[in-house]
Amino acid sequence: MSNSIPAIQVNNINKSFGINKAVNNVSFVVPQGKVVGFLGPNGSGKTTTNRIITSFYTPDSGNILVNGIDNQENDLETRKQIGYLPENNPIYGEFLVREYLYFIAKLRGLDSKTFKSNIARTIEEAGLEAVYNRPINQCSKGYRQRVGLAQAILHKPPILILDEPTEGLDPNQRIVIRNLIKSLGTERTVLISTHVLPEVEAMCDEIVLISKGNLVANGTVDELKNQSIDADIEIQIEGDTSENIQKSILDLGNIKEINLSTEENNIKTFSIKCEPGFDLRDKLFNLCVNKKWILWDLHKNPGRLEDLFRRATLEYGEPVLTE
Repeated sequence: MSNSIPAIQVNNINKSFGINKAVNNVSFVVPQGKVVGFLGPNGSGKTTTNRIITSFYTPDSGNILVNGIDNQENDLETRKQIGYLPENNPIYGEFLVREYLYFIAKLRGLDSKTFKSNIARTIEEAGLEAVYNRPINQCSKGYRQRVGLAQAILHKPPILILDEPTEGLDPNQRIVIRNLIKSLGTERTVLISTHVLPEVEAMCDEIVLISKGNLVANGTVDELKNQSIDADIEIQIEGDTSENIQKSILDLGNIKEINLSTEENNIKTFSIKCEPGFDLRDKLFNLCVNKKWILWDLHKNPGRLEDLFRRATLEYGEPVLTE
């Protein structure tokens, strides 16, 4: 598939359930070959959007293109392009793992020859060798999630949509599934729906953030971290009193807050929060030169996704729907 065609293109979709608006005029693009985090609080509309992309729901308005194909005009073809792991991973525990995957292959319309050619790679990628002949209900939660991932990739789709793939896992299991998803993303486009911020930073190239059905942020992880309200500058200066240094820095303007973090051996360390969109490092450097202060260190701390998440989502209040 040409990289010029987005893997998923969401165009102005709307979806309501009665009087409740679940998705409100949302548009975003998932590029080919990227792992994209679909982020938002519980009840923000992530699952509804995923169900529209995968053709389980029909939008009230707007459209979805999957590898350039409209999923309302040709939903059978677009479903073939997608592997989907729904939230809570509905699987049949009484099946053996191998029986369940064969059952999924039949539902997908795979013939026996295709199943045999796909299953070995699927088992290897999902790490299911140890439980392949075991009943699913005897597998750990982590292995059951691997079974869910295996059914999603069995037909070799170019796109994976994973809805809360680490929900309910313990910390060790989360790490295993994260690493598995990262490896799956080396050959596929992956859209991961989650509200767990460390997972986004660990796995994703880009982020789509929605709240109460509204798109509130979209960009790379670094871009959005730099928009964080808590991104700050740290500077270490020697050569004047802390009061004089602080006053001179405040005179530069566009500063929300400045704090003296430490003072040791006449070296003062200040933490400075700038107004959004302002980076004062060049002015701070010139100030030190003009004042003949010794500049020991000057750097910008990366922002935190948590701060952006809180700011962007609180603007829309608490969600109404559970999704």
